[in-house]
Amino acid sequence: MAITRSGVHKGELTAGDILELDSSGAVTAGQGSPSAETRLHLEIVARRGAGAVLHTHSVWSTFLSDQLPGGFDITGYEMLKGLSGVRTHEHRERMPVLENDQDMNRLSAEVRRVLDEYPDCHGFLLYRHGLYTWGGTLAEAVRHVEILEFLLESVGRARYSAPIPEEATPWRS
Repeated sequence: MAITRSGVHKGELTAGDILELDSSGAVTAGQGSPSAETRLHLEIVARRGAGAVLHTHSVWSTFLSDQLPGGFDITGYEMLKGLSGVRTHEHRERMPVLENDQDMNRLSAEVRRVLDEYPDCHGFLLYRHGLYTWGGTLAEAVRHVEILEFLLESVGRARYSAPIPEEATPWRS
């Protein structure tokens, strides 16, 4: 598995910032230490057969993980169809929120449990930390990041913004 070296700016990666790991997470090629969250990536690869795992630290993923501990469902948005295997906006996407933990053995066991419990989810949030998502390819994982980040912002704005007065929405009759 390839993973970025810990502490590098993800927007300025070079070939030297990529490490190769074996299935236990030990570095087999490259210089430096892998991400502290390597065990979570390994768990996702093992449980989902992912070819790529991506992790973001966006405002909306962090905010919603704080506001909706335990998780929430996303449904009714056309953008859901951008997630692999989803064919309708009526799909109900579960977004689990896991308690963050600095003990990676314990946290990876929780990731395993959640992925087993929600076999159709395309991502999860770590409490006050960010989003994890994956795909069969890097391109698919990037698409999932874009779709899920859009959906998280849409859910956050819809849930936590002031309501629009009925007279301002004549199309809702």
